[in-house]
Amino acid sequence: MTHDVRREARYRRIARDLEAKIRAGHYAPGEALPPQRELSSTYGVTLMTLRQALRELSDDGLIVQRPGRGTFVSPPQLAYQLGSLRSFADDLRDQGHDVRTTVVQRAVRRLPSRVARQLRARVTDTGLRLERVREFAGRRAIHQVSWVRPPHAQDLREVDFTAVSLYTSLADLGVAVAQASETIGPDVLGADVARHLDEPPGAPVLISERITYTGDGIAIVADRATILGSMMQITTQRAANGLSLHWAATG
Repeated sequence: MTHDVRREARYRRIARDLEAKIRAGHYAPGEALPPQRELSSTYGVTLMTLRQALRELSDDGLIVQRPGRGTFVSPPQLAYQLGSLRSFADDLRDQGHDVRTTVVQRAVRRLPSRVARQLRARVTDTGLRLERVREFAGRRAIHQVSWVRPPHAQDLREVDFTAVSLYTSLADLGVAVAQASETIGPDVLGADVARHLDEPPGAPVLISERITYTGDGIAIVADRATILGSMMQITTQRAANGLSLHWAATG
């Protein structure tokens, strides 16, 4: 048996052993693995051999390597349901996650021109700006800014959005949401939002832009959500006369 074959056998054995420990819960989702030098010493191999084992686990989606920070067990992912009209918190809870919502800021302000166009409102109108952060699996993973058009902005100023969703609050006011248009695309995390999330600037993210409408076609909410790419996967059920997906080049 050649030296290269023996080394390959060692790194595959290490990968299988670490995989078994991860699946058994010895290393929990989101938890850091021991430093590479410690692992290489534990298994009695060189750093090169250990890194081959880690590369295999990374390719299988079991771990995430973050330069300068270490190696972490991949966190559980939110399966983002494209075909449903629900809040992020409802999606997360239905998938078994404990969700913590922090309200960063709320204020009634003049609508930015971009938001006014999205809501088909006047640029002189004021709306409720609601900024929230969603945390699940021990990580701040979603930053969301929602604008609610008048005349409902004032009615929502005192709602406890750490416990109640925006859609539920609107329903309590007699405003039923009926449909939404949404665009999701890749981006990198900017410094202004990074301070609210558990990734450094430049990390891959998904940006969701959603406009929610009432049954009579009035645009009521404009949302922009920044979602850590490592924490979400997009799923959908396809059927005849069902969900419509539109593909577009992003570059």
